[in-house]
Formats: sequence, C-alpha cells, structure tokens
Amino acid sequence: MADRSYTESHRPGDFQLADPHARAHVDHTYSNQSYWRDAYRQFTANKGAVIGLLVIVLITLFAIIGPMLSEHTYKSMNIKHKSLAPRIEGFENMPVFNGVANGIHSYKERKLEDVYYIFGTDTLGRDLWTRTWQGTRISLYIALIAVAIDMVIGMSYGLISGYFGGAVDNAMQRFIEILSGIPHLVIVTLLIVVLRPGLVTITLALMITGWIGMSRVARAQVLKLKEQEFVLASRTLGAGSMRIIFKDILPNIFGQIIIMSMFSIPSAIFTEAFLAFIGLGIPQPMASLGSLISESFKSMTIYPYMIVAPVVVLALLMLSFNLLADGLKDALDPKMKEM
Repeated sequence: MADRSYTESHRPGDFQLADPHARAHVDHTYSNQSYWRDAYRQFTANKGAVIGLLVIVLITLFAIIGPMLSEHTYKSMNIKHKSLAPRIEGFENMPVFNGVANGIHSYKERKLEDVYYIFGTDTLGRDLWTRTWQGTRISLYIALIAVAIDMVIGMSYGLISGYFGGAVDNAMQRFIEILSGIPHLVIVTLLIVVLRPGLVTITLALMITGWIGMSRVARAQVLKLKEQEFVLASRTLGAGSMRIIFKDILPNIFGQIIIMSMFSIPSAIFTEAFLAFIGLGIPQPMASLGSLISESFKSMTIYPYMIVAPVVVLALLMLSFNLLADGLKDALDPKMKEM
C-alpha cells in the first residue's frame, strides 16, 4: 500500500534539475578563471587606475619623441630668443599659445614672426619644450631605478631575513634600523660632498636607503608563510633554502611586492625633484623637472608660463603612479580593500 501511494503521488517528471546546461556552463567558466585573469578584470574595472596607466604611457611617449620634434637641444641657447611666451603655429588668434605674455607680444617686438616655441623659452633662450621632456626622462629613469632597487635589494633582503629568522634576522634588522635612523637628506648631502652632483649620486642615495620599506614588507609576508604546509612539504622533500624562498614563497607574495614597488615610485620622483629644487640635483645644463621648477620659480611673477609645463608634468606623473598603485593593490590583493 505504501509503495502504491508513493507512486501515485510522485510522477517521473516531478523532480528535474533547473536548466542543467546553464549550471554546467557556470561551473566551467568559474574553473577557467585564473588568478591573473581575475586581477586583470579587477584592474580594468578601476577607471582611475586605467586612466593613470594611460597618462603614464602618454608621458613616456612624449619623453621619448618630444625632444626629437624640436630643432633645439636641451642645452642650446639663443639670447635673442630669451623669455619668449608659448606660441604654436595656427594659434596666433587664440587666447593661449599665441606668443603673448603680460600683454606683450615679444615675437612681434623682436621681429620673430616665423619663430614658434610650444612651451616658450627660459631666461637664457633655451627651448622649454625640449628641456621639459628631457627632464621627464630623468624622472622616469628615477622611477625605473627605484623599482629595480626595490625588487633586487629590498625584496631579497626581506626574504632572506624573514625566512632564516633568529640571529640572522636580528642582525639584519638592526642594520636596517641604523640606516633608517640617518636622515635621507644627510646621506645625499654627504654623497654630494664626496662625489659630484648628478644621476650617479642620486642613484647611490636611493640604493642606500630606498629599499628599506620594501624589505620590511617582504619580511612580514615571509613570516606569515614560512610555516605553511606547502613550505614544510618542500623542506621535507629536501628542497634547499634558496629554492624554497624564491620558488615557493616568492610567487605567493609577488602581488604585494609589485604593489609596494609602485607606491615607492612617486616618493623617489619627489625626492629627485626636491633635491634638484634645492640645488642638490643634476648639474647644469642638464634638466630635470625639479631643476626646471627651481629655475622658473625665480622669475615666476614676471614669466609665470615658464613654471607651468614642468609642474603639470610632475603632478601628472606622481598622481598617475599613485592611481596605478592603488588599482594594482585592489586587483592583486583584494583583502586590502576590507582593511
């Protein structure tokens, strides 16, 4: 009787999966979603980070080809063309880039109707367009050096210190405390006294103290991971310390390493610009954004256009790298958004 009542109350079509093909399709798509693909999706969803990356690429292109578009070099001087306002061909009747500054059309007064300077000239008659993009090359070089120092020195130092621990970690951390206790400006000043001002001096200054923040981040990540099961398994199977550090631990913290490197770039660029502004940067006639701002600041009240281009490029570079670093942080380390 019980079997008959069950058969009568439940028919073959009563229990069916709801759209089994769509369900299988969802599982298939999820299984193919890799970490890097998901990070790419998260990054492209961040409009600020994408805009920052595009601005960095655009500025880099101008830094490469910008000086080639002018017939003047960054150090060529023409006293007859000194303190000329920005002027672009075809903009003569426009409110900007028409060659007029403070109500004076210096091109017409000096009979230079066929002369054009996109960003104008400085007080020595040097082309500000060429010098601005030449200075941008210096800032991009500093950014590249900062990343290289972080990835080579800071990352390796932090990985080794955190993995071995004990007396090794204690000695390495005391050395970092000594270095970080010395003001960065004092180190740079001492280097300039011993060496000549220039890119080599700034690079050495970054190599001395610029990697400390990265080493601390790498050490903290290693301390969290070195007792995990996959590390213990590798050690049990006979893997050496260097193989465990760089083959097992490093891939698991690479996202945090990239994020820290991106955040260190604006600081390095600002350091170079600040040193150049106070006269401790690269020597004349070489140009950096900091030295251009320093030179233009002296005559800003009379010729304000001279300071506009280097300030705008420097501000865009630092802002774009910060936006890029923030986007990479959200994409590569989603847990950071919850903190």
